[in-house]
Amino acid sequence: MPTILVSGGAGYIGSHTVQALIERAFKVVVLDSLITGHRGAVPSQAIFYEGDISDAELIGRIVKDHQVEAVIHFAARSLVGESMLKPDLYFYENTAKSNGFISTLLRQGVNKIVFSSTAATYGVPEEMPISESAKTEPINPYGASKRMIEQSFYWLEQAYGLKWIALRYFNAAGASLDGSIGEDHTSETHLIPLVLKTALGQREAISVFGTDYSTPDGTCIRDYIHVVDLAEAHILALEALEKDLESGAYNVGTGKGYSVREVIDMAKKVTGLEIPVLDASRRVGDPDILVAKVEKIEKSLGWKAQHSDLKTIISTAWQWHKCHPLGYE
Repeated sequence: MPTILVSGGAGYIGSHTVQALIERAFKVVVLDSLITGHRGAVPSQAIFYEGDISDAELIGRIVKDHQVEAVIHFAARSLVGESMLKPDLYFYENTAKSNGFISTLLRQGVNKIVFSSTAATYGVPEEMPISESAKTEPINPYGASKRMIEQSFYWLEQAYGLKWIALRYFNAAGASLDGSIGEDHTSETHLIPLVLKTALGQREAISVFGTDYSTPDGTCIRDYIHVVDLAEAHILALEALEKDLESGAYNVGTGKGYSVREVIDMAKKVTGLEIPVLDASRRVGDPDILVAKVEKIEKSLGWKAQHSDLKTIISTAWQWHKCHPLGYE
């Protein structure tokens, strides 16, 4: 099996993808700065380097020593709120560093890359569900920094023969099916872990931002994708590049969504605990509904969500949080 370099492989989605690669007998090398990732999330079977994607010398050595044939690129900053306060940080860490990283890979003869992109590239879409052909007009620097990387791929392909697939994630959620790894962010902003931390008594209540949206229960609806299904999408994307599938962007979602109230109600059922709720004002820029159109990835890559029903998502996440109340510490 080929050797795959996974940048950001100690992060939430990255570590689950590394686990899936190892289960498929790929040889895996992980490069992570551990600024937001966790060493404990990396399986022992993977070769680990602590370092930055901007370190061209280190990357060159990794590619040469391990005969890297393809890359899955996760390494990035990903907090929307932080990006609004520090847009320069995001354009440097995400866009500029990725450009240098990919340039180094191409010089080393590595021309296949699966890129961790985001539905934030779409901004506020005009139609729902969102297709890959929808306009990409980000409303925050995080989404803009990712879109710029995608845009660069087209030109790198023309000039250097880069083969690429960008996976535009919707809402990644859940934890590994065996409970070994899960979601642990220092600054947690995702709904499901915040709800479960409330169930554990680590938070006083969960805030519901807006109850007057044009949805059945008045709360926002989002497309949640189980992180194990998301990891599988990366492997299928790698295999597609090996088969010379045309480069391009693919949504990764389920084609349906769950409301904030539905998430909280399911968490109550799964945990058997009361979860205090506070109704709060809407947040600026939150659309009523964000749901992916997923026919393209299902048809072209043969991918379909297997574990992304809400009960499975929350049950696996709860297993992780209950057994790791302090995360990887």
